[in-house]
Amino acid sequence: MKTLKDVALRAGVSIASVSTVINNTAAVSPAMRKKVERAVADLGYIPHALARNLKMGRVNVIGLILPDIANPHFSELASAIEVACDSAGFSLMLCNTSDNAEKEVRHLRMMRAQRVAGVIFVPGGSPTHDTEALGRLLEGPAVLLDRAFASLALDCVLLDNVEAGRLAADHLVQNGHRRIGIVAGPPHLQISQDRVAGCRAAMRAHGLPFEESLVVDGGFRPELAYHATRAVLRRRARPTAVIATSNHTTVGVMKALAELGLRCPADVSVAAIDDFTWAEGFAPRLTAVAQPIEAMGQEAVRRLLARSDSRASPQCVVLPPRLIIRDSTRVLE
Repeated sequence: MKTLKDVALRAGVSIASVSTVINNTAAVSPAMRKKVERAVADLGYIPHALARNLKMGRVNVIGLILPDIANPHFSELASAIEVACDSAGFSLMLCNTSDNAEKEVRHLRMMRAQRVAGVIFVPGGSPTHDTEALGRLLEGPAVLLDRAFASLALDCVLLDNVEAGRLAADHLVQNGHRRIGIVAGPPHLQISQDRVAGCRAAMRAHGLPFEESLVVDGGFRPELAYHATRAVLRRRARPTAVIATSNHTTVGVMKALAELGLRCPADVSVAAIDDFTWAEGFAPRLTAVAQPIEAMGQEAVRRLLARSDSRASPQCVVLPPRLIIRDSTRVLE
């Protein structure tokens, strides 16, 4: 592998001059630049990007930390962020934590050591986040996406989760449903609390009681959601509709309906929070509250790049969801 010394010898200049030309850190004469560039081309020298950018203070890379890359919601977010990074001239470094709080800290340390330009961090669902360590590691340019920490004053981009729950429940109530099961996420997660709060608000806005006993913890996981759905649908006064509060939850809900021999929507209507790219392929097609994935990814990158050049107070951008009515919900006669 060719080195700076090889280039300097070929061009007949000092190593410092070669470094100056390659990194464009100071003015040089046109003749000097031409010599170095010719030597680089002749030798096929490839600058060591990491070493070069460490010297300059950062690399043109944005770090993205996700809790579960297998979850379609997060993989779609990653795709949207990569497109936005590429448009801005940055590459993307992706790390998956598998909802492990220790891996969050480990990945952040690695990214800071690599001098990434900034970090977009989607916190996992662990109840044991080390927010003190996270706060220290997120002191550079950083944006929280999808979920936030009340104790950390950072830019964030979030969905209006209360409105997402409200849209789903309001749609079902307007279709005549009164007993609505809610397969929620972990109670300690704010997004889960907010989505349930939105359902509660919709019921009360229609003058209907909200039955807390019909809210079950599906953990935002297919298997947990499956068991929770079976439990709530086996009750003597069975719900006529179910709200699945995430895409993985929806998988568990639909599996439980099938195994219990219940038809959707003839026996039980289903409204989901989180749309699928393949929701049209469900039988029936899935009624869903869709998140603005592309806008969330673009805004996270925009906020991060703005933060790199500003000391303004952190801002939290909250984006609205959208209800898509398909075939998995029906008017109750």
